[in-house]
Amino acid sequence: MKPNNYAMKDWHLEHVEKVILRFIRGISPDASSFEKRNYKRYSTVSSCAKQIEYDIKHGVSTDEVLDVVRKIRHDKKFHDLQKNPESLQRLDELERQISVPKKVTSTWY
Repeated sequence: MKPNNYAMKDWHLEHVEKVILRFIRGISPDASSFEKRNYKRYSTVSSCAKQIEYDIKHGVSTDEVLDVVRKIRHDKKFHDLQKNPESLQRLDELERQISVPKKVTSTWY
């Protein structure tokens, strides 16, 4: 029997897709002040990257994250987002942020 090191990997993969979609959709024009404040606080490139990094720590690979980005870019299900140039620009920005290798800080003794 093979141990399951990442029991909630599927959930984290779904969470990655939700985070990416929330970021690239943006905020609706008729959003309340509460929604605008939360969007400003939690829907930046860096906060999305942090949430995705958290999911990567819990079993989702970087390749799977990039597959989700490719799926959003090419799947007919996301046609409305593919037509919007602002959404594609945010998706490109997020993809660059994800694909950049992280700097590992090492302590030298």
